[in-house]
Amino acid sequence: MANELCLDILGASFTIDADEDEAYLQKVLEQYRSAVENTQSISGINTPLNVAILTGFMLCDEINKIKQQIEGESAELQQRTNNLIAKLDQALKACDGI
Repeated sequence: MANELCLDILGASFTIDADEDEAYLQKVLEQYRSAVENTQSISGINTPLNVAILTGFMLCDEINKIKQQIEGESAELQQRTNNLIAKLDQALKACDGI
């Protein structure tokens, strides 16, 4: 079921249809508005297009950093799992020898 979301940001107004529920869409919109305000406050840029582009770039940067962190944590968990499996294998082999 498609929901309509009215966007009114940086001087642009339009409506989009999305398959997500309304609460989720409002949450995403508020996050974007907050990101836009942050971009404007730290950059001093006021041109709507430039703010939108820089905000998108900064959000992509944040996404990539989170992905790298998750990948690093995943690799660490994989290594721990492999170490535990090796220890269990050694313990089982020791039990077989008894």
